[in-house]
Amino acid sequence: MTEPAWLTVLTTTDSEEKAHLLARGAVEARLAACAQISAPVTSVYRWQNAIETTEEWQVLFKTKAERYDELEAHLAAAHDYDTPEIIATPVVRGNAGYLAWVTAETASAAAL
Repeated sequence: MTEPAWLTVLTTTDSEEKAHLLARGAVEARLAACAQISAPVTSVYRWQNAIETTEEWQVLFKTKAERYDELEAHLAAAHDYDTPEIIATPVVRGNAGYLAWVTAETASAAAL
C-alpha cells in the first residue's frame, strides 16, 4: 500500500483562544495549508484513574504527509496538555485543485 500524499491532522484544546493560536501558528509556519476550528465538543475520557468530561475545541489541519513530523513537533511544543491528542488521517482522494493548493501552501522554505 502506498503512503498517502496528504493528511488531515486533528488536535483538541480547552479554549477557543488556544485553538486559534495553534491554528495560526501552524499555518504561519507553512506546516498546514489551513486549519479549521470546530465549535466546542464534549470530550469524555479517562485521565489519571478518573473519568473526565470537558469542553474542548477541535482543530483540523490540512497538510502534506511529508510535513507531518514537523507539524506534530510544532503542535506538541505549542500545546499546554501533558499528552495532547495529535492524530493523522490519510486523505485518499480529493479535489485536484484543492490538493494542489495544500501542496503549494505547505512547501518548505527551502522549496520556495
